[in-house]
Amino acid sequence: MTVNTPRPRADAFSEWDGSPAAAREIQKQLAGKVVLEDDFGPLRLIAGVDVGFEAGGEITRAAAVLLDAETLEPLAQALARIPTCMPYIPGLLSFRELPAVLQALDSLGYTPDLILSDGHGIAHPRGLGIAAHLGVITGLPTIGVAKKILTGHHAPLGERRGERVDLLDKGGSVIGSVLRSKDKVRPLIISPGNRVSLASAPQLVLRYVTRYRLPEPTRLADRLASRRDEKRADAPQATDGE
Repeated sequence: MTVNTPRPRADAFSEWDGSPAAAREIQKQLAGKVVLEDDFGPLRLIAGVDVGFEAGGEITRAAAVLLDAETLEPLAQALARIPTCMPYIPGLLSFRELPAVLQALDSLGYTPDLILSDGHGIAHPRGLGIAAHLGVITGLPTIGVAKKILTGHHAPLGERRGERVDLLDKGGSVIGSVLRSKDKVRPLIISPGNRVSLASAPQLVLRYVTRYRLPEPTRLADRLASRRDEKRADAPQATDGE
């Protein structure tokens, strides 16, 4: 496994004054830095990240899970629990969740070759969902794996595993894919975050789907973030990422 190398993290939000208006401007700036080409080597380590909230939303609970990209064997996992830094504002979820996600990723102790993030990549009103934001500030290849559409429209989708149609913005440009990961189950919304092409993103996600609707990296991160194994009244609430 590859030991962690320094990546831009500590000052990732240093230029943000905390206002929604400033956050939107930062999104527009960072969206221009997204690389929509395949820019990665052999995939040996893959990570999944997801976020839940505890104590009525006062605590952000981020999970990161590291897997062997070939066997999908879990190799490491990490949790980060920090006070929630801002309320939920549509379109700005990454500013609320990424501080904890970055902390969880750092705690893994290894650099993944690819990160699958719950939420969107470029399929976002300003082209910078949480997966794209994560990819730009870390410099790592990322893909957004979302459970519902945040923006865009698409043609009808077939019912069989592997069926895929383009997700289009208002101008008709492709911003992602609608992918049927299992027969006759609700599709996933796949969009590249950084250093992954529009064509490769759904292919990579489908590669990591096994028995369940979600690919293993985000499925395991979702379980850890929401404590799905713990049937408790105070278990964290999962979120639908942006």
